[in-house]
Amino acid sequence: MRSWSQLCTAVLLSSLALGVQGNEVKIDQQEVNRQQCSGMFSRKGWGGAVDPFILTKFVKPEDIPEDQDPVVSLVMFEWSDRDYVGKLMDDTTSDRAYICDATAIEAKFCNGTEEGEFILSQDSGKSKSLIITQAIHLKNPPAINYPIKRTGYYCVGTYGYTAENYNGVVEFRNSYGELPAAQIAKLPFYGALTLVYALASAGWAFLYFQNRHDILPVQNYITAILVFLVVEIFMTWLFYDFQNRHGLSTGAKALLIVVSVLSAGRNSFSFFLLLIVCMGYGVVKPSLGRTMIWVRWLAITHFIFGVVYVIASLSVTPENAGPLVLLVVLPLAATLTAFYIWTLNSLNATMKDLMERKQTIKAMMYRKLWWCILGSIVVIFVFFFVNSWTFAGVSDEDFVPTHWSSRWFILDGWLNLVYLADVAFIAWLWRPTANNRRFAMSDEIAQDDEGFEIASMRSSLDFDDPDLEGAPPAYDAPRNNASSSAANRDASPLPAPKPTKPAPLPRESLDGETIFAVGGEDDDDERWSEDDSENEGKHLTGKKD
Repeated sequence: MRSWSQLCTAVLLSSLALGVQGNEVKIDQQEVNRQQCSGMFSRKGWGGAVDPFILTKFVKPEDIPEDQDPVVSLVMFEWSDRDYVGKLMDDTTSDRAYICDATAIEAKFCNGTEEGEFILSQDSGKSKSLIITQAIHLKNPPAINYPIKRTGYYCVGTYGYTAENYNGVVEFRNSYGELPAAQIAKLPFYGALTLVYALASAGWAFLYFQNRHDILPVQNYITAILVFLVVEIFMTWLFYDFQNRHGLSTGAKALLIVVSVLSAGRNSFSFFLLLIVCMGYGVVKPSLGRTMIWVRWLAITHFIFGVVYVIASLSVTPENAGPLVLLVVLPLAATLTAFYIWTLNSLNATMKDLMERKQTIKAMMYRKLWWCILGSIVVIFVFFFVNSWTFAGVSDEDFVPTHWSSRWFILDGWLNLVYLADVAFIAWLWRPTANNRRFAMSDEIAQDDEGFEIASMRSSLDFDDPDLEGAPPAYDAPRNNASSSAANRDASPLPAPKPTKPAPLPRESLDGETIFAVGGEDDDDERWSEDDSENEGKHLTGKKD
């Protein structure tokens, strides 16, 4: 018989890998199945309609000889009470005797009435939870019910005392339903996440309807992904709710496939949207041309490989996965890498172009997007190192019992929160507002703050008029000698212009914007002319106070 502690460690590792299984688990003579463990919530800990329990039922073998009665040793305990299972053989060693057999009876670790049971220490009465040990006779195996009074990590251990082969089922039944205790927190989490996405989509829809005549193409894509996210997160919540009500049935497995496909679609759609945003679609460029076709094909390819990966993950267990799994993983990794490289290069190129053209407002938007992406990468790396440090102790027998209730957040929850923050930030930056198209299709006038003089405006109107050669500067400081100034001033052949109050240009609100070169509202085809100074003056829009 192998050491009980080695068995516990092996079972805990398999429990970590197979934690997505339902509440009913198989138990037999194989080492990985001899002990099954699961986290359990008390009725007060999570609430529910029934008292939680663990039910163990062995299957009666069909080929038992009449003169034989195979016996299986059974023990049920809470993990923190594991030291009460077994007795030290002597004071000089840490080896324990676990099974009450003839040798243990002779050493007086147990008595004859306890033969075939697990041995408990003399102070087992101090345990925090109930410890049940029993010798199960397979000719007429009873169902063993273990009541759960406190939240903890509970285990069912078996050993074939006289039975070489045996089979049984252990049901971990919580008070709230069929969902494993390690995953029940996902139910309120995805429910709350669905409400958050629904509220965000409602706010976006209000702004979209309010400015429906001034919507950019990229905002239509953002609208689509917000609606998609509400559906995807709701379906994820529905899967866990259905499993909690009906167990991991055929309907739950069908929902799992749907959720997995939707998750692959969300990833592809998200990468697609981020890429076209970084390319400046709708804000810097009205169209991406043939590049949009290549971006769409990349997104479709990534989605297909994602679905193949999901199907392979659901149909092939990790222990049966061979080298062929690379045919599934490598294409998905290739498309993912292509998205990363293309997105970062496009964002850098867009920011560089805007800075060279002195488009400070638009450049500021993309700089904020750059900080958002950088912040997400930093957060992911921080959690990656934290998870690596946490899972470094996975071989420790106390790892799973300590982290079973929070493991879901480490593996899944926080990534959804990072994704939510990114989507909300991008939706806020590209939210529908008044003058969307005017802002997107116009260029900010590039001007230097230093050395700006009113004379520069007059000089721009003088051009190369030969009559103005040798004339005084366009602007002279006031002189003390008025007569000298009058003597040098030529009489104008034209009457003096009458001062008039300039009429305000018709425009909509440009709150918070700087000077832009905006096309006329009556003629969208009007363009700048380098030789027509009058048109140049008509298309200047000042900053609104």
